[in-house]
Amino acid sequence: MKAVVIGGGIIGLFSAYYLNKEGYEVTIIDKGDLSANSSLGNLGMVVPSHFIPLASPGIVAKGLKWLTNSRSPFYIRPSLSLDLVNWGLKFIKNANQKKCDEAAPYLKDYNLFSKQLFQDLAKEPDFDFFYHQKGILMYYNTEEGEKEEVHVAKMAQDMGLDVGILSPSELQKLEPDLKLKVLGAAHYRCDAHLNPNLLNGQLRSYLVAKGVKIIKNKKINGFEYKNEVISKAICDGEVFEADQFILSPGAWMKEVSDLLHINIPMMPGKGYTFNVENKPEMKIPAILCEARVAITPMGEKIRFGGTMELGKMNAKVNMNRVEGIVNSIPKYFENIDLAMPAEKDVWYGFRPCSPDGLPYLGRADQYKNLIVAGGHSMMGLSLAPATGKMVAELATDKKTTIDLKLFSPDRYN
Repeated sequence: MKAVVIGGGIIGLFSAYYLNKEGYEVTIIDKGDLSANSSLGNLGMVVPSHFIPLASPGIVAKGLKWLTNSRSPFYIRPSLSLDLVNWGLKFIKNANQKKCDEAAPYLKDYNLFSKQLFQDLAKEPDFDFFYHQKGILMYYNTEEGEKEEVHVAKMAQDMGLDVGILSPSELQKLEPDLKLKVLGAAHYRCDAHLNPNLLNGQLRSYLVAKGVKIIKNKKINGFEYKNEVISKAICDGEVFEADQFILSPGAWMKEVSDLLHINIPMMPGKGYTFNVENKPEMKIPAILCEARVAITPMGEKIRFGGTMELGKMNAKVNMNRVEGIVNSIPKYFENIDLAMPAEKDVWYGFRPCSPDGLPYLGRADQYKNLIVAGGHSMMGLSLAPATGKMVAELATDKKTTIDLKLFSPDRYN
């Protein structure tokens, strides 16, 4: 049996990993050279704590408040794009409490399953990607932030997650080298972190050693299909035949799905990261709640990242967005003197964002041999092993470990 995986990001790599274990002959096709995948520059967080989707209550009001501020955490670049308008209307419709309450237990189980797979993978001899379970600290420095995080932490506790609310003095014991300017933090001890660059490189090396073909710099131009069965993917004149096709092209999902006449709304959410020396030493990954900035220690380096800039993809580094990250740090830490990085040292990537903040995972109704896996937004790395595992379960007609009814790729058809 042959499988073609369209997209060589972290979702595509894990799909290939588990399909290979099921005996499939796998080919990965990527339009680039794999150096720009969004998982390479992310914060490496494994987050059962993130059970609230991006389209959440209150985000629309905050988004409107931030709309004119190019340094804000959430920014929609002005555009006449009809796709952006349609996506935005769906986003507004989905950003309500009922939808979030319905999605929360599914996202929690999805993340916990993925975390277990990460733990299993970290024990394998071919993998050493700096996996640690120190949790994540959700710092807040305003009363409004405290109220929101305490509420979410209570929800998490009710769902069985290991989380506690810590005072500044309790936090200081966990981070003795930092001078904190916070009211407190929620410590999600259920969370973990890893080095995404190591993970990506080790996955690619493993797959190549197992006979998986990775085809770079090949753009999908079309497909051949008949009687609801896809037979070929066509890439710059070259043809790839398979029994199963997996659609996981990240932020390019809509571009590829349009070739198959499937409506899968997607908008790229641009984010930025940069690395500096970890001095003073931060021990536990952190999220600055009001600023929506994430920080992960990775050995001698520490990675700062954030922002969600929705709009058409482009290769421009918007240093105003980076400045927003830098300016937020002194509001939480007195002794982290973070300078503006040079533009050449700033990494950016495009998160694939669905309008309800939920992934697309499942078989597409229109084709018998097409599996869609994408739209994971900021949780792509965290959910990647579970997604890849369930892609293999779908391909082999097994019952999926997690109920996928909320994640149907046909929910907007």
